[in-house]
Amino acid sequence: MTVILNFIAFQFGWFASVLGAANGMPLLGPAVVAAVVGLHLYLVRRPAAELRLLAAAALMGLFGDSLLLASGWIAYPNGEWLSGLAPYWIITMWLLFATTLNVSMRWMRGRYVIAAVFGAVGGPLSYLAGARLGAMNFVETAPALTALALGWGVAMPLLTWLAERFDGLREDDRSGITGEAVRVKSNG
Repeated sequence: MTVILNFIAFQFGWFASVLGAANGMPLLGPAVVAAVVGLHLYLVRRPAAELRLLAAAALMGLFGDSLLLASGWIAYPNGEWLSGLAPYWIITMWLLFATTLNVSMRWMRGRYVIAAVFGAVGGPLSYLAGARLGAMNFVETAPALTALALGWGVAMPLLTWLAERFDGLREDDRSGITGEAVRVKSNG
């Protein structure tokens, strides 16, 4: 899977999710995300490892976004599936985001401070964009943005760390050695 394809697929899924939720079609995003995740898992070398990463990200999103909803700082007009929990379309966006961690965002590995800054800035900006497009509402903007910055500032380094451990693009799950390194070792 190329970095460009991964980036484009993420953007397509993000807009389908946000615009679908904003326009009363909250199932549109999850349908597109399912296709993107399916393609991603088809293209990686070790789908089981990548699936663990996606599941961890979805659980983080469910927890974090449900806390924001429970705080009353954010409201979602569409996509409620269980009372008190973040809408399903935003949870699937966490799955979508996780598909970038070992591909287009792989450059962030081992750069935990950069990942924290990236998360603290990029996370809130993404939610602001979603609010501007009508997918969600900030009830209490300052506390919500502060919580998002703190949450994403912690989540992003954790997600990059998890991506290193659950790397579906790596060839050898046991040793972490790529196929090229195995060939070099056996020849020399």
